[in-house]
Amino acid sequence: MISRLSVTIVRACLREGVGGSPTAVLGELPLSDDERRLVPVLAGTSHAVFVSPRGSEVALRFFTAEGELPACGHGTVAALAFLAERAGGSEYRGTLRAAGRSFAGWAVREGVRVRAAFEPGPVALREPTAAECGLVVPTLGVTRDMLAPGTRVASVGRARLLVPVASRSVLAALAPDFGRLRAACDRFGFLGCYVYSVPTRSGRIAARMFAPSIGVPEDIANANSTACLAADLAGRGVTEIAVDMGDSLGSPATITASAEPLVRLGGTAEVTGVVRLP
Repeated sequence: MISRLSVTIVRACLREGVGGSPTAVLGELPLSDDERRLVPVLAGTSHAVFVSPRGSEVALRFFTAEGELPACGHGTVAALAFLAERAGGSEYRGTLRAAGRSFAGWAVREGVRVRAAFEPGPVALREPTAAECGLVVPTLGVTRDMLAPGTRVASVGRARLLVPVASRSVLAALAPDFGRLRAACDRFGFLGCYVYSVPTRSGRIAARMFAPSIGVPEDIANANSTACLAADLAGRGVTEIAVDMGDSLGSPATITASAEPLVRLGGTAEVTGVVRLP
């Protein structure tokens, strides 16, 4: 069924017009879940988003090579760019639905690019247990002096570990043991591990998301983890952040987030074309 299927490629969460996370976006099709898992593999992307208008809402489903995700932030940005392109005009607003939750999304066309934003929903935060930190953190290849205070377990759809490190240089040098990291995350049901540098006064942060449990050793852009971080930092007085990702993969990406009081995510995207799956 997926042979020769046409797939729209959207680069989500660009930084100053370049980079971003290539994402496969498709209208809803009668595909099995196994076929949906193949789409990002054949399209050469980490994620695929299936977009299906249903009455007044647009349903979204997200897949990686490992299976379906309940939510995907940069995938939602890509879907909004896809919907704005289809709708034409200068602005798109709609109600999206994923993981049993409806939420608003909007996009503004700016030349060939689209600036998109949405509210990812409530974020659950808690302190990690000693066992969680003891098994997951060492797989990142960090020592105690590289860490900063504030490790959290956070969830917006699925739990992940947020790990602050002392500087961007520490972050850039990380070389996780992906086999051990996957085993540790699988044990606790974590999506992955989002490692970030201490925020500057302006709220600028660098981050890397390691998620081998979902078939993505490192994600170019992970907006939902950025939403989790925004919710956590809001409790410490930082209400607006801009997070740089993807540099270690040669594809710079930036995600913006605010939390006043609801978390709102934003990113710039560009529809780059349509490809046919082999």
